Amino acid sequence: MSEVYCGGVPLVEVVRSGFVEGLHRGSVVVLDAAGSVLASAGDVDAPIFPRSCSKPLQAIGMLRSGLRLSDEADLALVCASHQGEDFHVDRVRALLAGAGLTESALRCPPELPLGEDARAAALRSGGGPERIRMNCSGKHAGMLLTCLAAGWPVDGYWHPEHPLQVRLRAAVAEYTGEEVAATGVDGCGAPVLAVSLTGLARAFARLVGDGRGTVGRTVADAMRARPDLVAGTGAEDTRLMAGVPGLLAKGGAEGVQAVAVPGRGAVAIKIDDGAFRARMPVLVSALGRLGVTAPVLDELAEVPLYGGGEPVGAVRARW
Repeated sequence: MSEVYCGGVPLVEVVRSGFVEGLHRGSVVVLDAAGSVLASAGDVDAPIFPRSCSKPLQAIGMLRSGLRLSDEADLALVCASHQGEDFHVDRVRALLAGAGLTESALRCPPELPLGEDARAAALRSGGGPERIRMNCSGKHAGMLLTCLAAGWPVDGYWHPEHPLQVRLRAAVAEYTGEEVAATGVDGCGAPVLAVSLTGLARAFARLVGDGRGTVGRTVADAMRARPDLVAGTGAEDTRLMAGVPGLLAKGGAEGVQAVAVPGRGAVAIKIDDGAFRARMPVLVSALGRLGVTAPVLDELAEVPLYGGGEPVGAVRARW
């Protein structure tokens, strides 16, 4: 694995009125059901920060360290990049209260909800940025509860050298099959661990391929049972998991996406400029190479462009 991500190739074109006005570059890897590389483009062996795509792997480390949850829906929330809707916030608040904690224990920064509707609702009600509405509050609640279960100090739970983070790093390395190449600070303040796109796809393939009752499968099953908690109403990950039987999906900041389908394979994507709109067209193209089809994929294959309020083009895959 090379030490520096060298960037990708043109994967997506932006077509307006029949004219290609822009390109999104990136990298993508497609693994088949046996874990071999079926197709790839760009730099898929250099380390990247997977951002929130790491959350299911971090959840494995939490469960192995003693985290116990009474409802699998709470495990889905621990893996979430939620939109800050009331049903997300109420469940995070209940998790904290059940452990005798308040929102002040969360290290994630105060933010408005990630989802547009939830953000608008919060502002209409006179609300402002809150830690519990930050999209990673479920993960941070899970980290806090894990520390209490393991007898570790809650103070500094976000520091890379904390026993919790050492365990989470080990889980990421195990499931990706790689040593972590670098440790950074994620947007939520917790560590983010650099691995390759190939390693990320390998990890997601294992999550859906592990036998029932194993820790990885437990995480995957929880996410697939409650995709609305993993993302939110109308979100892409929610739509993907609801619309393709067995599919596991998790997106991350800066244009990262990971998906796996049992018996078919796995995909990992990095869009170089971090463009949110570029991920789905590439993903749909990649899943097509695995023979995965569904109406929701047809809906996500292109992102419409508008001019004067009318559709005049699309963001679409060119790979």
